[in-house]
Amino acid sequence: MDVKIILSGAKMPQSVARVATELLNDPNLSSLTKKSYQGVLTPFVAEYGRHFVDKVQRTQIEAYLQSLTDINFRTHNRHQTIIKRLFTFAAERGYTTQNPAAYIKRKKPLVSEGEHGSDEVVRYLKKQELTALYKRSARNSRLLALITLLHESGARVAEVLALNTKDVDFKKCQFQVIGKGNKKRWCYFGEASKTALNGYFQKRDGTHEALFIERLAKSARVRRLSYATAYQEWKEGTLNHPTLSTVGFHTLRHTFATERVKLVPLEVLRALMGHENIQTTLIYQKITSEVAREEAHKALEAVKDMR
Repeated sequence: MDVKIILSGAKMPQSVARVATELLNDPNLSSLTKKSYQGVLTPFVAEYGRHFVDKVQRTQIEAYLQSLTDINFRTHNRHQTIIKRLFTFAAERGYTTQNPAAYIKRKKPLVSEGEHGSDEVVRYLKKQELTALYKRSARNSRLLALITLLHESGARVAEVLALNTKDVDFKKCQFQVIGKGNKKRWCYFGEASKTALNGYFQKRDGTHEALFIERLAKSARVRRLSYATAYQEWKEGTLNHPTLSTVGFHTLRHTFATERVKLVPLEVLRALMGHENIQTTLIYQKITSEVAREEAHKALEAVKDMR
């Protein structure tokens, strides 16, 4: 049974292909996320692109997902998540009043194929990784300021890159962003971000209303820092590191949430993260196997010392 989403009223019907194009052109998507979405949505659009998005049935999506037999269960679940996001996006735009991809059961690992599940829900940076990241970024004041602000606030990189200097209240250490679904929320930072930002402002090349800026090499024009430039600096800063070179800015958001979930109520964390569904926030409360192992060893050491 399709899940209904209450809206004020649907707009003119749109094709799946048109909605997919709109989603991929969403300025809030990072280049990596866009690339991931494209890889999943291209074959889906080839199959159902001409259908009106409000006419697609759950059985059709289930049949499509069942046809994906040449990928492992993790990739399969990623396809399902992105297709679900497509219809959620369509509902947000008023093109449909239902999400036929909601509550479709996710594929389980096939032990016979050597697949195994894991309770490692999100990738976050551990203490030694954070230390290495800050150390490697120290010579680049812009990158250091961006990383520190992302880590302390939990904001998405696209949200921070969209900020203007006037949007940041340095006295109250806060700023407001417009997140997914055009929803506003407050983000907060500490002394480390203030110090890093002041260091960046002292070396900042040019003037512009944007908080983070860049100067184009050919024209010397100053503009808002692009994600592409920021990500290039991240890759240069983490080059050859055994684990940092495989993650990106969004890992700092996961790190923020993983650190805060032990310190603040879930509803507060939900507000800080801008999650619409509390279930999304709950993934950070789940104790991973690695954390459980570390705590178990600490407990064993404590017991040993008591003997």
